[in-house]
Amino acid sequence: MKPRFTVCLAGNPNSGKTSLFNHITGLRHHTGNYPGVTVEIKEGVLELEGTPVRFVDLPGTYNLSCFSAEETVARDFLLDHRPDLVVDVVDATNLERNMYLAVQLMEMGMPLVIALNMSDVAERQGIRIDHELLSAKLGVPVVPTVGHRGRGIPELLKVVRGSLHSPPSPALRINYGREIEKEIEGIEKAVREIGIEGGDDGLPPRWIAIKLLEGDEVLAERLSRIHKRIPKLLGKAAEARKRIEGLFRDTVEVVLAERRYGFISGACHPAVVCTPEARHRFSDKIDVVLTGRLTGIPIFLMLMYLVFTLTFKLGEIPMGWLESAFAGLSSWINDVWEPGRMDMLRSLITDGVISGVGGVLVFLPNIFILFLAISLLEDTGYMARAAFLMDRFMRFMGLQGKSFIPMLIGFGCTVPAVMATRTLESRRDRLLTILVLPLVSCGARLPVYTLVIPAFFPAAWQGPMLWTIYLVGILLAVLIARVLRSTLFKGEDSPFVMELPPYRIPTLRTLFIHAWDRAKEYLYKAGTVILAISVLLWILGNFPAPPEEAVAGLPPERAAAVRTENAALGWIGRALEPFSKPIGFDWKINTALLGAAAAKEVFVAQMGIITSLENAPDEPEKPLRDRLKDEYTPLTGLSLLIFILIASPCIATFAVVRKETGSWLLPAAQWTGLTVLAWVLSFLVVRCGILFGMTT
Repeated sequence: MKPRFTVCLAGNPNSGKTSLFNHITGLRHHTGNYPGVTVEIKEGVLELEGTPVRFVDLPGTYNLSCFSAEETVARDFLLDHRPDLVVDVVDATNLERNMYLAVQLMEMGMPLVIALNMSDVAERQGIRIDHELLSAKLGVPVVPTVGHRGRGIPELLKVVRGSLHSPPSPALRINYGREIEKEIEGIEKAVREIGIEGGDDGLPPRWIAIKLLEGDEVLAERLSRIHKRIPKLLGKAAEARKRIEGLFRDTVEVVLAERRYGFISGACHPAVVCTPEARHRFSDKIDVVLTGRLTGIPIFLMLMYLVFTLTFKLGEIPMGWLESAFAGLSSWINDVWEPGRMDMLRSLITDGVISGVGGVLVFLPNIFILFLAISLLEDTGYMARAAFLMDRFMRFMGLQGKSFIPMLIGFGCTVPAVMATRTLESRRDRLLTILVLPLVSCGARLPVYTLVIPAFFPAAWQGPMLWTIYLVGILLAVLIARVLRSTLFKGEDSPFVMELPPYRIPTLRTLFIHAWDRAKEYLYKAGTVILAISVLLWILGNFPAPPEEAVAGLPPERAAAVRTENAALGWIGRALEPFSKPIGFDWKINTALLGAAAAKEVFVAQMGIITSLENAPDEPEKPLRDRLKDEYTPLTGLSLLIFILIASPCIATFAVVRKETGSWLLPAAQWTGLTVLAWVLSFLVVRCGILFGMTT
């Protein structure tokens, strides 16, 4: 049934908006990108008394002034889709700051309900809010909620249902003072004369006048596509802006923001009472230890070490189950398949699909556990502190403090991390951060690490090795940033201001939803991109086939190896051996690295395929880790870890860097420079290992 109403959830970051949305929609929602950008919007449908209602979770944003991609997407959705109701999720512990967005929505004329979220945390901090008095002051419904526990959801849905069937309230009119009101009235009159009132946008002319007075370029461009007489209106707004700034000796944005905060203060002051214990917040006491100069960094490193150790320890058993399941499936197919009948199809299924895709899927438990741990740190509020902690260190090394946020996102995927650099004000800082982001180990590298590390290192070393690899990537990133900042990217540092949310105890349900959302992306990639590449690599590993006389009389396993060596993939791999032998790689690893250029996980798939092709059909399937252990040495494994960490960002990263920087030169230089650096460091690792008596 097609939804009759659309309800949007808006709110500041860290306000608990997504938790509220998850409780309202359960798992009956899907995620998609807003057209033209990579900012996610979640949607879900819920029936309210038999009426299907579409709920939309807008990106977290502090206001609607379009300074960031999130703000632009949120406002464009409101303008383009004109939802029937907006639920503004407000952090009750930081009421006045969060109410700024609510005021902008009310000025915009949006039908509004305020969800006073985290009201339990506010009470524990000694903040008492009379929500009924606040509702009367604002003229909109206010409902206390505790989003992550689902408390207050029935009351909120009841108010939402009633508001959908009630006439909307008129747009809010804040008195900005005699001088500013005079200018607003002049622009508003011109807006009405042009005929924007009641036009395609259906927006209050006063709101349009205020935004044009603020110099809102996004709205100006939007209106210019609809109305031909906009240039004259923009000129009138620019003149009014100049007069106001001359009178108040400050920017129009600051002057209007002061008036809005004055209105917010007047509405909130009588409704909010702070008891003495509010001065001694629990979060502040914890921050003394977790963000202290002497204790903060060691605690952060210990937590990361614990996360990576648990990734191996807890994931080892389910990973073994999956390995046995896929190996058993291949062996069963080989046993029941009639020899000599469509052998190529059998090989495609067992050596291509199962060894390729299955070899990647066995690491799903590790992926899920890692993201579950990261979600725990994010939802408790600790990751915001980690950014604050790393600011001092990163500035010393030459990176902007806010760069830690894209780097943090980079642990999941480099592509959205590159796009997250849009929050950096300076283009110099953006480019510098983009250049070093591939050195942060993304989730796609984790399957390679969890394949190689257990294959060559004892169990006691596995957690420390994974922690070390991640740490080496971060240290390389900041060292390279320091060099670039001292040479090609000289300039003054920009200020770093970050809001620290209060600590919260997340629910298991919320954590599992966040971890599963990321795990689903991994499964989707395994079922599409990696499947396609695995089939392509299998074809290249089987064709052209050598003459039958070349393999006649050879043992089955040797015949399989000869076929692979003489196929297209073998030619390519051997052609690269002059470059790869000094760092301990043979033609098989070379071909897997070629596949990894498309997606890092493909390395695992290709190694699974190529080692399976060398097995005789009647030979029992062995886990890929055991096959690598039989064929290579720990020194080769260490060199491979360094190379995978540093070399050649994937094709998707190359494309998004090209798009974000507007240049082909920068991604090409990044790709070449990182690959050369990876070769040099892997070479040094191998040379040092040989000096200490190790072999490749």
